[in-house]
Amino acid sequence: MVSNTFVVKNKYGIHARPARLIVETAVQFKSDIFLVKNNDEINAKSIMGILMLEAHKGTELVIKCDGEDEVMALQQMTEVLEKISEMKEWEEA
Repeated sequence: MVSNTFVVKNKYGIHARPARLIVETAVQFKSDIFLVKNNDEINAKSIMGILMLEAHKGTELVIKCDGEDEVMALQQMTEVLEKISEMKEWEEA
């Protein structure tokens, strides 16, 4: 198992559109991928689970990947979360 910590930087946090990008990335991997906020751990392949985390700006998330492609999964999940944090159009929505 590998993990990484990420802080949500986007002004509006993780809402439906960024959650979709997270799920689209996660389902590409065979590994189990989880996002953890405090004691809540959800499957990153579930859009409803991601939305239920209520990850607002400043929220610390732990990305956990476990499986045969866990290293690549962690790298890609970290990259998509960074990309979401830098996208300006989320602020206009």
